Amino acid sequence: MTGELRARNRRELFYNATAGASAGAIAATFVCPLDVIKTRLQVHGLPKRNQAGIRGGLIVSSLEKIFHNEGFRGMYRGLSPTVLALLPNWMVYFTVYEQLKKLQQPQNDPSHEISVGANIIAASGAGTATAIVTNPLWVVKTRLQTQGMRPEVVPYKGTLSALGRIAQEEGIRGLYSGLVPALAGISHVAIQFPVYEKLKACLARRGGTTPDKLGAGDVAIASSVSKIMASTMTYPHEVVRSRLQEQGHARDSEIRYTGVVDCIKKVFRREGISGFYRGCATNLMRTTPAAVITFTTFEMILRFLHTLESSPSNTSNSEQQPSSAGVDQEDDSVFRSHQTASKMGSLPLTKKDQLTARH
Repeated sequence: MTGELRARNRRELFYNATAGASAGAIAATFVCPLDVIKTRLQVHGLPKRNQAGIRGGLIVSSLEKIFHNEGFRGMYRGLSPTVLALLPNWMVYFTVYEQLKKLQQPQNDPSHEISVGANIIAASGAGTATAIVTNPLWVVKTRLQTQGMRPEVVPYKGTLSALGRIAQEEGIRGLYSGLVPALAGISHVAIQFPVYEKLKACLARRGGTTPDKLGAGDVAIASSVSKIMASTMTYPHEVVRSRLQEQGHARDSEIRYTGVVDCIKKVFRREGISGFYRGCATNLMRTTPAAVITFTTFEMILRFLHTLESSPSNTSNSEQQPSSAGVDQEDDSVFRSHQTASKMGSLPLTKKDQLTARH
């Protein structure tokens, strides 16, 4: 029985990792052009132009400029390391997240539910481990997305080339530049989780149901709104992180940052509070569709994987069991079916809103 439980837990971790990585990859591909614009605005600020009303057409004009100067490929710079980072990102995240949740589960509670505070602790711990493991790939993504704006530097040829050059030219410090603000960004979870839970409860009361039985549309609304609120409140750390990650590729830049505090001081001195929100509007436009795509895709893939687990072949195997097993075998079959159905019906939605935390 213990071996079967362990195998089931491993399958569940694999299902979540597969669904999370697939959903994240699809969403990342869809919103990559907006992510490129957001990163460039974070690093270089608003473009200096003479046309009036540039702010109203900033996104369109930025897309046109990227397409004109760098072609269609320029709109998808950094996609390769982003997708490459998603698999270990969600594998590490869900493994650590599940283990921390189990450590906090009350022993006498058959439902194994944990509080929102315990969920935040588990998510924060998982986010810390994930940030440490995948930070080099996010550094590469940032530099690939911004190198088109620096014609004076030798461009990276690809993800592996960039990783090799950064390690050779800047060492481990270059690969982990921006890690401190990335870790500070875990506070994002502390805001998103409570808002998400409150919105789910409100939507459930309005629909006369429970939060665990909300439809995909309501879940997408709750996750999108909570994501937007959390992203807006914690956005400055992304600007600091992007500038620290990008500066190693531009050694002749007139502005150099010695660390997080120095970067905060210089951004505030030169650009004021608005400097910490460069690209925020683009980020929010990217966050909303990404949340909807990620949640919908995650749900569909996860349900599909569970459907495969309970496929007709498994049913036929149980039907081929000899009838001499009697009532005990029948009861055991019913018990197992009930366990599977309960497990499918009570999948915690709070896992899902972590799928968009990085994007």
